[in-house]
Amino acid sequence: MAAFSTSSSRPYHIIIFGASGFTGQFVVEEVARTASEGPKGSLKWAVAGRNRAKLEKVVEQAAGTLSKPELKSEVDILVADVSDLDSLAVMCKQAVIVLSCVGPYRFFGDPVVKSCVENGAHCIDISGEPQFLESMQLNYHDQAAGNGVYIVGSCGFDSIPADMGVIYTRDQFKGTLTAVESFLTASAGPEGGCIHDGTWQSAIYGLADSNKLRSLRKKFGHKPLPVVGPKIKRRGTLFYSNELQQYAIPFMGTDPSVVKRTQRYLTEELNESPVQYGAYVGVGGISNIFKLVFAGLMFFFFVKFSFGRNLLIKVKHTVSSCESYAIFNAKTLEGSSFRFIFLGEGYTEGSDPSEGKPNGKIRTLVKGPEVGYVATPIAMVQAALTMLNESDSLPNTGGVYTPGATFAKTTLIDRLNKHGIQFSLFPPEVQ
Repeated sequence: MAAFSTSSSRPYHIIIFGASGFTGQFVVEEVARTASEGPKGSLKWAVAGRNRAKLEKVVEQAAGTLSKPELKSEVDILVADVSDLDSLAVMCKQAVIVLSCVGPYRFFGDPVVKSCVENGAHCIDISGEPQFLESMQLNYHDQAAGNGVYIVGSCGFDSIPADMGVIYTRDQFKGTLTAVESFLTASAGPEGGCIHDGTWQSAIYGLADSNKLRSLRKKFGHKPLPVVGPKIKRRGTLFYSNELQQYAIPFMGTDPSVVKRTQRYLTEELNESPVQYGAYVGVGGISNIFKLVFAGLMFFFFVKFSFGRNLLIKVKHTVSSCESYAIFNAKTLEGSSFRFIFLGEGYTEGSDPSEGKPNGKIRTLVKGPEVGYVATPIAMVQAALTMLNESDSLPNTGGVYTPGATFAKTTLIDRLNKHGIQFSLFPPEVQ
């Protein structure tokens, strides 16, 4: 198995690849902020990317923001590029874990995963792209398992709150949990929100390639997961949610696919009872619905054609653009937050899941700060620190895994609670 400790030939616990990218800058700050939580109270880390001058600026920015001038001399800088496989190999051979921040991952993620698998580095990314995540599992799981390498995708807002939220709800329920629905709301700060180019492109190309995702899934040859208790009822395309006191729609992101992959692993590998899952997001009142319908129809139309995709990418800057790290950091983080309500049902202890209707319910809550550039770095870095400190609690073999499959037996939730992503029972605890 690939090591979880440094050595003379592998000197860094963590290398942040893509550190000069928009999200990478926030990940750098979070690593610097939590370095004392590394193995034996210290963390050896470096930043990597294709432009040394930009990387130096990122480290300097972090040193100033955190009042840690020593970072400028302590943090090493490595030059590596996804188009230069030799440079990737050199980087991966020096890392215990590579934090991959090189989205859109459909364009830049594969070479990083491949190099990590071949060169003995574990890899964590923050992808919210199901096609990329599942193709990595299809293409590299067996090789990663053979090499003892752990590749863990979607370790950001997509999808640690949802995936670990279902795990938390299951663990808090006294009995057999059979189904969970999650309801997400997010609030922007006083200056409003924005979306970065990489995230916007991921959404555009993800929807455009939805047919390819269905074809990809057929290649796994998975059998349907067993259903314990009644089959979960899917809500409508648009409905009024009493849970949120506003209108809601099915969540279009990667959370449902990630949670389902986790439940498949827990069922097939650990022989645990699977939990059905439905994910929804609040959209507000009537006025917001009209805006959503119009924007949604336009978006769905344009992503089907190359000219439309190019147009969406070009016009984004006039709608909601993160043009500058400094401006974004100052204007949009304060006051932004997210909130997941999880509603679960199942059979209490002593009840037979094969007989009758579920007789127990539970509500839990996961909440935290701004989703993209505060919560995501926290989740990613705490996932890496958990791997470094609790390697004995990971799956028995390497492979390509979801967060829930990787961290179900670890203290990741406790670590997240200490850093502002809070998991708790939601009164009334059991109805």
